[in-house]
Amino acid sequence: MTGEREPRRLGSVLSELFALRGYGRRETNDQLQAAWRTAAGETVARQTRAVEIKRGVLHVAVAHSPLLAELTGFFRRPLVAKLAELAPELRIKDVKFRLDGNLGRGSAPPATPT
Repeated sequence: MTGEREPRRLGSVLSELFALRGYGRRETNDQLQAAWRTAAGETVARQTRAVEIKRGVLHVAVAHSPLLAELTGFFRRPLVAKLAELAPELRIKDVKFRLDGNLGRGSAPPATPT
C-alpha cells in the first residue's frame, strides 16, 4: 500500500502533542520570568515584564520611558550576556524593549539593573 506511515515511538508522538497543545509553555514561561528577574534585579523586574522570545530575541515590556531609554542605551548587552549565562537553553541572542504604561503602576522610581 502506498501512503502508509511508519510506526512511531509513543514518546515522540506525546512530545509532539504536548508542543502542539502548549503544555510545556507554562514551565518555559516560569523559567523565563525567573531568569529575567535574576538578570535585571528585583527593582527593575517590578517595572518590566518578559513577554516572549521570538527568533532568539527576548521582548520585554517596560513601565516608563526613562527606564526604557536606560535599559536600551546602557544595559541591553550586559542583560543579554547575563541571560545567556543564567538560562542558555532559552537561546536568547538579543533583547528588545517596548513601552507599556500599564506596568509598574505605583511602583518605585527607576533604578539600574544589578
